[in-house]
Amino acid sequence: MRSVALHSKLTRVLLKSFSVILFFAFSLSSYSQDVDEARQKEGRKLFKSLCASCHKLDKKLVGPALAGVESRRENDWLKAWIKDNAEFQKVDSDAVEAAEFSPTAMTAFPQLSEKQVDDILYYTTVGDPKKKTEAVAGESVQKSDAPGWLIYILALAIIVAFLIIAGLLKTISELKGAPKSKGALASLGDVWEGYKQNTFLKVLTTIFLLLMGAYFTFGTLFKVGVDEGYSPLQPIAFSHKVHAGDNQIDCQYCHSSAKHSKTSGIPSVNVCMNCHKNISEVADDTKVEWDGITYGKPELDKEIAKIYEAAGWDADGLEYTGNTKPVKWIRVHNLPDFAYFNHSQHVTVGGLKCQKCHGPVEEMDEMRQYSPLTMGWCIDCHKETKVDLKGNEYYSKIHTELAKKYNVDKVTIAQLGGKECGKCHY
Repeated sequence: MRSVALHSKLTRVLLKSFSVILFFAFSLSSYSQDVDEARQKEGRKLFKSLCASCHKLDKKLVGPALAGVESRRENDWLKAWIKDNAEFQKVDSDAVEAAEFSPTAMTAFPQLSEKQVDDILYYTTVGDPKKKTEAVAGESVQKSDAPGWLIYILALAIIVAFLIIAGLLKTISELKGAPKSKGALASLGDVWEGYKQNTFLKVLTTIFLLLMGAYFTFGTLFKVGVDEGYSPLQPIAFSHKVHAGDNQIDCQYCHSSAKHSKTSGIPSVNVCMNCHKNISEVADDTKVEWDGITYGKPELDKEIAKIYEAAGWDADGLEYTGNTKPVKWIRVHNLPDFAYFNHSQHVTVGGLKCQKCHGPVEEMDEMRQYSPLTMGWCIDCHKETKVDLKGNEYYSKIHTELAKKYNVDKVTIAQLGGKECGKCHY
């Protein structure tokens, strides 16, 4: 009986131990899986706006990597450091040591609430949200161009008319006493003979061939200089889909001169470095279709390195070397010299979106000419788009400034002539 009692006691101890292990395993599993998405999103937003210029989660930038920083420092210590590190250094020796990490003093954030700081620290613990990708089997996008059905119907009608007339001629020939042909080849021979003897069919065929020749000739000539769909391979795999689409960067952040100049301008490498000084690599799941090849993270990180080479930026030493190199971008949109186009009048005055002419740029990996940019295409757009210049704020501002300049109540063309008006009106 003693051995049985000991055996029962041992069993109970093992069961309890196993239950405790399962409880902790379940707790850890639940902790690792349950992420407060609201806190994570808010923390990421604050981190990107306030901290990302000096810190990254996984690697050193100006300051140290912050992933898992709560495991290295206490929460109260971190809050005091974030809110006012200069004052905190006066009372804490560890804060003085932390300040020696970088020669640049960290910005204080006394305006942040306790909750906001906790959200930032929560984000450094859980990291970026994992993107959910949904694959739809068999999904494909099919694009079909409308066929030139009119020319096909015309050609078919002429062929049918030719066969009907040839058949009638053959029947008339047989009624006049000509022997009936035997076999398909003999019938075709009779039709051909009848065709050669009929002047009307010859004239009709000649007119048809002339019309077809003129149609294809003029169609080919009208396509000269129309580069719709033109997509040159650029020296750097810059994806508008990633920048303007996924990251929602406004077009005019890079092409800033579009709103006040004739041209939209090609952004300098310095504009790229405004972001890429701190962004040296892409997200793990970023994909770009480039020249028929799918670029992943390794390839795209090398493309960012090309920006660094062009700007003369040493990513390891975190400094500019001065050894710059121009990026030889290839122009995509190019109007004829006789065509005058002003971006500011369309963007600022007309209020047109960039997509009106350039298409869904935010969906393009490789930039291409979306519209034909022909004179007829422009005229059609001008017929459809109405711009009220009298009530336009941009023009009113210019006219007011000109009135002050010439010390008059209202500027008239008689006063200014082509001297000032020619800058906007042409």
